[in-house]
Amino acid sequence: MRKTKSVLLLLVLLCAAGSGLAAAEPEPAPAPAPSTPALAEIILTFIPNGWTGRHDLRPELEIYADGRAIRRPDVLDIARAPDVPPQEFSGTIPPDALRAARAEIRALYDVDLGEPDVKDEGKQIIDLMPAKQGQEMHLILYAPGATADLSPEQQDGRIRFTALYRRMLEAFVQD
Repeated sequence: MRKTKSVLLLLVLLCAAGSGLAAAEPEPAPAPAPSTPALAEIILTFIPNGWTGRHDLRPELEIYADGRAIRRPDVLDIARAPDVPPQEFSGTIPPDALRAARAEIRALYDVDLGEPDVKDEGKQIIDLMPAKQGQEMHLILYAPGATADLSPEQQDGRIRFTALYRRMLEAFVQD
C-alpha cells in the first residue's frame, strides 16, 4: 500500500507542477531566412562554337529590374579552365538604356531571325524574364555570323539583335 501511495503522490506532483518542458520558456522563433535575391530580368548568353562539351558556361550579362547588373567579361575565354569561375563585376545599366532594351526585345520577339543550315556555329541568347510570369521572351540567334540563304528581313532582324546585344554590353557601368 505504501508503494501505491508513493506512486500516487508522484503522479499528483507531476500533474500539479507540469513537466519540465511545459514550464520552460518557449524556444525563440528561428531567424528569418535571408531574402532570396531577385532573379535577373534580362540575361545575355553567348554559347560559342565548340562549347557543347563544357558545363561552366554562364551569362555574359545579367540585368535586374532596378538596373543593377553583373558582367562577366572573360566568360568566353577559352584559356580559362572550366573549374575556374569567370570574373564578375557589379555595376548598373542606365534607366534609359534599360527601357530601350526592354522595348527592342519586345519588338524583336516576333521577328524571324532565321536558322542557317550551318551546324554547331554557336548561338546568342537574350532572355527577358519580367517579374510577372507568363511574359517571358527568349530570343535566340543561331549561328550569329551566318547569313547565307537568309531573307533580307531575317538578315535585318539579325543585325538588330546583334546591335541590341552589343548596346546592352556597352551600356554596363562598373561600380
